[in-house]
Amino acid sequence: MDLRKLKKLIDLVEASGIAELEITEGEEKVRIAKSIAGAPMMMAPQPQMFHAAAAPAPAPPAAAAPAEDAVPEGHVVRSPMVGTFYRAPAPGAKNFAEVGQTVSAGDTLCIIEAMKLLNEIEADQGGVIKAILVENGQPVEYGEPLFVIG
Repeated sequence: MDLRKLKKLIDLVEASGIAELEITEGEEKVRIAKSIAGAPMMMAPQPQMFHAAAAPAPAPPAAAAPAEDAVPEGHVVRSPMVGTFYRAPAPGAKNFAEVGQTVSAGDTLCIIEAMKLLNEIEADQGGVIKAILVENGQPVEYGEPLFVIG
């Protein structure tokens, strides 16, 4: 398959909302998949196939395990989805929540970006924020602890 054609296909996948594209021309077969969590797209040759590299899976659980050991007592707010955690509505803007801040049920704590959509995560109960367990810009998994409210 022509390299220019491959480049156009990669650009098509990046610009569209699709996650994966597979094309067969005669005996040649190409599969292009979007990378996960912003990892750069890399092509790995297999028998006439190309794959996007996935983000290493072991890193987030290993990073989350020590944080869970040091979690203070209180109500844990967990991520309702997979995405990227942001503490503020925009770069340079004031964070939604800080440790020691009093929040009420329904107050926005953070944003999780998933598939180019920004989802506001709200406190499900009131109290004082005892801990923020995720760094700004870090990928989060479903059910991962984000905040502790006491």
